[in-house]
Amino acid sequence: MAEKRKKKKTTFEERLRSFGSLLMTLVVVLFIQSFFIQGYSTPTGSMLNTILIGDKMFFNQFVYGGSTPRFIPFTEIKLPYIQLPAIREPRRNDVVNFEFPGFRDELEPSTKVQYLKRIVGEPGDVIEVKDKVLFVNGQEFLRPPNMQYVDRNIYPKGRPDSEIFPKGSGWNRDNYGPLTVPKKGDAVTLSKENYLQWDTFIKREGHKIEMKPDGKIFIDGQESTSYTVERNYYFMMGDNRDNSLDSRFWGFVPRENVVGKAWFVYFYWNSEIPFSRFGDLLASIRLDRIGKAIK
Repeated sequence: MAEKRKKKKTTFEERLRSFGSLLMTLVVVLFIQSFFIQGYSTPTGSMLNTILIGDKMFFNQFVYGGSTPRFIPFTEIKLPYIQLPAIREPRRNDVVNFEFPGFRDELEPSTKVQYLKRIVGEPGDVIEVKDKVLFVNGQEFLRPPNMQYVDRNIYPKGRPDSEIFPKGSGWNRDNYGPLTVPKKGDAVTLSKENYLQWDTFIKREGHKIEMKPDGKIFIDGQESTSYTVERNYYFMMGDNRDNSLDSRFWGFVPRENVVGKAWFVYFYWNSEIPFSRFGDLLASIRLDRIGKAIK
């Protein structure tokens, strides 16, 4: 009888140790993923052909300042987090992953996802697109080597797209701007003409803004003719310019949303092939993608 109890106790202890080991492994993985390296799969073609659908990538989070987990794992429940100091700030031309700030008119994002785009505008930069050609601060932006767009079928200047950011701009994806990316400390002049442009932006920074019938604007109950920007922001675009839902449509990305810098591809297969066709899935593996640096 004593041997039986001892055996049961030993089995329980072994299971407890196994559970503790699994839990510790999970904690270590979450720690590494939060502070140093994060894996990422490409779900869309917005960065073609720099990044292919099916690329599995590593992102360097440490360079921008890794953080403790921002969400409870496998949920969309936000957690308070601690962020380490950045080695350097995000720069123009970096390919980054970031927390989606929400669609143009959303105060809170309706979907908690990370996007993958290229930074084309730093805080204070002036963005303009002329017949699909991107200009930053008056100079043509360096075209990524694998960037693609179709030169024909250009949306002409003066043909507004109602879905473009900011609301009421009269721009479209091919002829856009000029638009200044907000920088911390910038003073923005407010008027009834540009109220719609800044309404959601100021609310996202944590303030109440409203315009009275006489055109006067009030922030937190005080009449205001200007607003001082409280954070730094970035402007993102996909390398597949004709097929990218990016800052042209939903706006600026605050600095704290930028998570990591794209590093390299560690694996590739065609993720559109179902596992039921496992042979075809294996045949789709591309060894030439493995280890490819993302630039």
